[in-house]
Amino acid sequence: MTTHTASAAKQVPAPQGEPSPPAPATAAHEAVVRPVPERGKTSIAEVVVVKVAGMAAREIHGVHDMGGGISRTIGVVRDRVPGGRPNVGRGVKVEVGERQAAIDLDLVVEYGVPITEVAADVRENVVEAVERITGLEVVEVNIAVNDVHLPDDDREVPADGRVE
Repeated sequence: MTTHTASAAKQVPAPQGEPSPPAPATAAHEAVVRPVPERGKTSIAEVVVVKVAGMAAREIHGVHDMGGGISRTIGVVRDRVPGGRPNVGRGVKVEVGERQAAIDLDLVVEYGVPITEVAADVRENVVEAVERITGLEVVEVNIAVNDVHLPDDDREVPADGRVE
């Protein structure tokens, strides 16, 4: 068995013409220099977490829309108004603390996709995105699947409702 021991570092003078290594920090110098996290406080607003979680959930294949009945209906009207922007926070509720966040999502999934797989993929993507972008620890992501989007739901109904 071979044992390696560390020898005390010897101070070797720098060759002439080259700068000498910096002097070790003194106790007085260390007291003045504080780590960056101690130089202020960062707070993350709930709306930030809502938007990040909403975007991350919508990235997953199988998610058709987000939100419950009334919020989805209002969202569809808002999306069709000229100059209106889609609400990425629709269907997202959050609780944000100093270091942690909890997220609730309301989803509408496409017909035919395995709901449990979509939910797992959404949960994983939301946790990764929120933790990476905000630095908050996501303690839970609760998912409620409120509806299934059927292929026939996209058909346009004729004006008189019966024939084209």
